[in-house]
Amino acid sequence: MTISRNIVVVGGGPAGVFAAIEAKRRDPQAAVTLISEEPCEPYERPPLSKAVLLGKAAAADAPIAGPKGLAGHGVSLKCDTRSTAIDRAAREIVTAPGRRLGYDALVIATGSVVRQIPALPLGAPRIHYLRTEAHARALAGELKNARHLCVIGGGLIGLEVAASATELGVKVAVIEVLPRLLARVCDEGTSARVEDAHRRHGVDLRLNTVLTHAQAGPDGRIALKTSADETLTADLVVVGAGAVPDDRLAAAAGLQTDNGIVVDAQCRTSDPKIFAAGDVARFPGPRGLVRREDWRHAQDQGAVAGRNAAGATDEYRSVPSFWSEQFDLYIQGVGSPPATPDRRVRRQGAGASQINFELTGPHVAYALGINAQREIAVVRRLIERQIAVDPVALADATISLADFLKAKAAG
Repeated sequence: MTISRNIVVVGGGPAGVFAAIEAKRRDPQAAVTLISEEPCEPYERPPLSKAVLLGKAAAADAPIAGPKGLAGHGVSLKCDTRSTAIDRAAREIVTAPGRRLGYDALVIATGSVVRQIPALPLGAPRIHYLRTEAHARALAGELKNARHLCVIGGGLIGLEVAASATELGVKVAVIEVLPRLLARVCDEGTSARVEDAHRRHGVDLRLNTVLTHAQAGPDGRIALKTSADETLTADLVVVGAGAVPDDRLAAAAGLQTDNGIVVDAQCRTSDPKIFAAGDVARFPGPRGLVRREDWRHAQDQGAVAGRNAAGATDEYRSVPSFWSEQFDLYIQGVGSPPATPDRRVRRQGAGASQINFELTGPHVAYALGINAQREIAVVRRLIERQIAVDPVALADATISLADFLKAKAAG
């Protein structure tokens, strides 16, 4: 078979995997290669803070590309390989130790790296940052002999780790700088419900609190001093302070960066032969350039970048979403919260199910649900199709959300 073009993808997360798969699907005659720093087939990362920590699954159980891996899609995988430079003039990727791989089109999907706290450096004994399978396995191993865990950060990852460790019988404290949990993704009512769930399970929540100092004692345990002039002592510390885009490779190559790699609606960078997608990309949103870190975004944008690298001209228009599992709560958000919603609507379903909506005019712009998986799937379609809704009917849990879709189809 004659090779039509060489497409190289850098990054083994969902954006990179879907970019590679879609590039090959768009152009079956292309030679598509994915470069990953990890030594294995790319895997799903959401289970790292839940099932992997609990010993219920391994990352290898959930390959992103499916049971046959990337090879099953005709994609060549270079594992345990670090990309060190992009030679744009020669159109080559340089990998350690100095090997070169030519490309006709390149997709950068290097994702993000953990935001470190200087007082709790990555790699220090009993200090954990959760980003890879190796991180999760190391933490899971130490949790087996731990009695007290301190989590820095009351965001999604921190709270998922707190819930998992609590289920393992470890006493957990959470230090959060903001006055409520999940403040960046949840409304106050949902934050309060999540807080109640953690407190009911015995998690010690220290809100509106800053870590000021950390020091390991003679026994290896870590003393953490807070802005409340209190000292917490923990066997282990997990830092969930967020992430920053890993745009170092792109910046060194002279591509335009600004808290991520700047791309247009087709995921094209300032170099027309290079695309970027996922956590690392900064792309046009409803109110200017934005960057997202959720799994669905990485998958969808990666797919667009891959198809365009193979000759398509698709534009990225996906509706963002996220999910999190904590104790008996399944939390989901879909859409983009408006700066100033025209109306907020609460829908209380059966049992523990609820959805909070934010509307712009007659349209749902954003929804945040708890234990409402089926309904959130319908809400996504309402947002995608820009279907007008009646706020009163939206709040009435006896009216199926699917009725709005049916009414649109009938009209």
